[in-house]
Amino acid sequence: MSGMTTAQFTTRDLLSALLVVVIWGTNFVAMKVGLRSMTPFQLGAARYIFAMLPLIIFIRPPKLPAKWVIAYGLSQGVGQFGFLFLSLKVGMSASLASVILQTQVFFTAIFGFMLLKEHTSRALRGGLALAAVGLGCFAMNFFESGHVSDITPAGFALCLLGAAMWAVSNIVVRGAQKTAPGFDVISFMVWCSAVPIIPFVLLSLAFDDAATRWQWTSAPFTTWIAVAYLGWMSTILGYALWTRLLKRYPVNRVAPFSLGVPVAGITSGMLILGDSINGWQWTGIGLIVAALMCTMFAGRWLDPQ
Repeated sequence: MSGMTTAQFTTRDLLSALLVVVIWGTNFVAMKVGLRSMTPFQLGAARYIFAMLPLIIFIRPPKLPAKWVIAYGLSQGVGQFGFLFLSLKVGMSASLASVILQTQVFFTAIFGFMLLKEHTSRALRGGLALAAVGLGCFAMNFFESGHVSDITPAGFALCLLGAAMWAVSNIVVRGAQKTAPGFDVISFMVWCSAVPIIPFVLLSLAFDDAATRWQWTSAPFTTWIAVAYLGWMSTILGYALWTRLLKRYPVNRVAPFSLGVPVAGITSGMLILGDSINGWQWTGIGLIVAALMCTMFAGRWLDPQ
């Protein structure tokens, strides 16, 4: 890859990586704050209006077929965040959402195998097994009689659907990169952000209660701060910094930083929102983090060249 270096991270790049971890981890708290005054569909539309404006006025469309922009906007915008926002609304904590959404790594591998005939390594299969057991631990909460949890079966299922749609968007990006190698990620993200707005508005008109359709007009200032954070910081700045790191360093040097996202998510959820995590959930968190570590680091032992 052009411009890639194998040297140690510079101080600037290390700080960039840590900033992305903090932005993406606290992103879930911002979602919860936004959902206090907006419905999931309203928050989806608002997020992408902020991500699109004002940059779309100054940035040219990406140099690739429009079908990739539309496919990514629908899968990542309406799919991933539509399901995630619904999950957070009907029964999912910010802390646990930051962990469960990381299963997109394994959904991506499954879809890559099914659709692109990509090879699955022993390390990846081991990670898949650990992740499956981890998800089973989360599900055990629903079978304990008399146990009160801040997550519901619907919230859990919707969060997994969000992770699956994130994986679909990853497959779309791979196709876009093959069509136009080296495409400008900022241009791609900004123009893709225009795609989910109308679908979210239509979904709000179709499914939101009439009494809630205009509640966003009286939303407090903190809601709009949360929306701006989701649109500008998480969507545009976060992806721009992450992609810049991937262009400068090998993916196996950058990817491990993603393990910090659940840590930041859990910490911010517990400190800011007062999220509580029980024994089964801690076990599930540990197994999913172990699954991610197995996928990233165990290849040198399980899949020797």
